[in-house]
Amino acid sequence: MERITRIRERLQEHGVDVFLGSNAVTRRYLTGFTGSAGFVWITPTQQALLTDFRYVEQVKAQSPSWELIQIENVTDTLQALVDRDQVKRIAFEADQVTVKQLQDWEEKISAQFVGVTGWVQELRIIKAPEEIESIRKAAQIGDEAFAQLLPQIRSGVTEQDLALELEYLMRKAGATGMSFSPIIASGPNSALPHARPSQRILSHGDFVVFDFGCVVDGYCSDMTRTVVIGEPEEKHLLIYDLVLKAQVESLAAVAPGKTGVEIDTIAREIISDAGYGEYFGHGLGHGVGLEIHENPRLSKNDHTVLQPGMVVTVEPGVYLPGFGGVRIEDLVLVTEDGHEVLSSTFKELFVVQ
Repeated sequence: MERITRIRERLQEHGVDVFLGSNAVTRRYLTGFTGSAGFVWITPTQQALLTDFRYVEQVKAQSPSWELIQIENVTDTLQALVDRDQVKRIAFEADQVTVKQLQDWEEKISAQFVGVTGWVQELRIIKAPEEIESIRKAAQIGDEAFAQLLPQIRSGVTEQDLALELEYLMRKAGATGMSFSPIIASGPNSALPHARPSQRILSHGDFVVFDFGCVVDGYCSDMTRTVVIGEPEEKHLLIYDLVLKAQVESLAAVAPGKTGVEIDTIAREIISDAGYGEYFGHGLGHGVGLEIHENPRLSKNDHTVLQPGMVVTVEPGVYLPGFGGVRIEDLVLVTEDGHEVLSSTFKELFVVQ
């Protein structure tokens, strides 16, 4: 109920009568409902979940404390609620509603629509204990799946072969889905931060980047490890050791009171001082929860002060076009006195013989 109380405080602060939530993650976070369609309607005294016939029984099971309102026509249902609750101003999620949908509402519903952003996202930034446990379990499944995959990494297999096997292992262990399509990138492909698995065959001299995560109870995990096929050359070791140093030292600084930009700067200066700054072009990390990319960000532009209960990634990388890239990523919980690393897979360079 604290989440609903916080939304009601926002209603008063912004002088609106109701919060209308349409985002799937918003619905799940506030109500527990996991269906793919519906709206959340929160007034100072009422809380209703609007959905269609397909999800009526699901709402009853997952959100028993919420008033269930069955939708046949969205605008008609919203107008009926405006009349019932004497609503004059509706706060809606501006980043989730299309221009056409808003125009339709404004033409047919006798209330003023006020676009708002961040109301629920700001609540989600600090995880409750049960959320942390789901993320922890998802991270554990990822660690275990990668350990099982390691013996299968060798010259002659394709990126896609390994991606399919990794997803199978995580789902078999209890994951309900993938946090995102796994990134398995070898050789020159590993210099592409968001490469997708292809039919490229792993071969001697390749860096291979594995970036993946899974979902447990709706919550995501995220981890990246990089291996090398065959005995590494001096350049492999140089790049890998540089990224590892940046990752370990920036990770060590994660603690309450630090800002995203402070943590990012540690890794960025290490890589820049070594002459590779232009090859590290993304932020150091991001929040993880019901979505794989959430606030806060560990980046050059985020001054968010870290607080206990936040979950972030720490993932520096160096990407050399035509040669390959290295990224090392851990999932990290900010605690009262520092941090806890939720990823347990070793970070020493794994050499595939």
